[in-house]
Amino acid sequence: MMTQLAAESGQQILALPELTSGRFLDTWRLDPAALVLVIVLGAAYVWGVVRLRRRGEHWPLVRTAAFVLIGLGTVVFATMSALAVYNKVLFWPAAVQNVLLDLIAPVGLALGDPLSLACRVLPQPLAEGLRGAMSGRAVRLLTYPLVSSLLVVATELGIYFTPYFATALSVGALHEVMYLHLLLAGCLFVLPMLTGEQLLPSWCTYPVRAALVFLDGVFDAIPGLVVMTSSTLVAGQWYAARDRGWGPSVELDQMIGGGAMISIAELVGLLFLIAMFVEWFRAERADTAELDRRLDAELERVPAPAASESPAGAGPPAGEITEANRVRPWWETDPGVVGERFRAARRGENATPPPP
Repeated sequence: MMTQLAAESGQQILALPELTSGRFLDTWRLDPAALVLVIVLGAAYVWGVVRLRRRGEHWPLVRTAAFVLIGLGTVVFATMSALAVYNKVLFWPAAVQNVLLDLIAPVGLALGDPLSLACRVLPQPLAEGLRGAMSGRAVRLLTYPLVSSLLVVATELGIYFTPYFATALSVGALHEVMYLHLLLAGCLFVLPMLTGEQLLPSWCTYPVRAALVFLDGVFDAIPGLVVMTSSTLVAGQWYAARDRGWGPSVELDQMIGGGAMISIAELVGLLFLIAMFVEWFRAERADTAELDRRLDAELERVPAPAASESPAGAGPPAGEITEANRVRPWWETDPGVVGERFRAARRGENATPPPP
């Protein structure tokens, strides 16, 4: 049920009834800007999936579900639910709203792997342009793990402890910009960690990523902790001027909001870490399958044993190993680092003189 419970005339907000659990579930408002963003992103993603399937290529259903339900669904919930209706009379709905856009929505969007999908379905010139943009200096700097993690923390602290947030409460256009700012800041860290290997430096392997995700979960709790314990009220004049007549005091409201930010950040950090391990497992399984494929191809290229010079073209004596029927070990033909190490180790072993 879609209801408009909040209305504005200049900067005057009509009195809202007390926020109860029932009202929290059935109170909604339309946010045109957020709706346009969700429709555009959702339509582009679905178009890409349909285009792939028409070409006979597979795209995991779980990725589509994550992008639509967790990613875009969180955007809708954060910008159009009771959180958006009551965010101008209570601080804690605004705090929850912002942390959903900053942490949860980016994880859902990243699990959908939109960059890989775009590179597969776009025409070759556009796909090459996208890859070039992702490998550019500006993008690589912004997505550098330590930089992007600090940007998330700095974004939230900057919003709450500068005039940014208080101004956004009274200027609708700036409020929409703040939503987009939070979403983009979260994506800069999450997208490379889950799907964008080309955006990360070579040293950022999956074990390193898992460690960085764990540290990011700790960093993400900092804004909530600062908000909850700060003696400075966030947009205190604005919220003190709202004559609610119900609900917590301005001070308690801010403490509730900070506590909610910490709780959600830690929960998201755990889910993010689980998602990171799932992606790690999938990558290892894909590497193993590729190695098996290469070994099978090597075996197929081994020539059949040639006829020997023995009478009647008989083969070599039973059990005799010749160059023709010998199957070479995988490390002798593997071009990678592991194969080279095996070959070097074998050379060193053969060069070792036998014991007296």
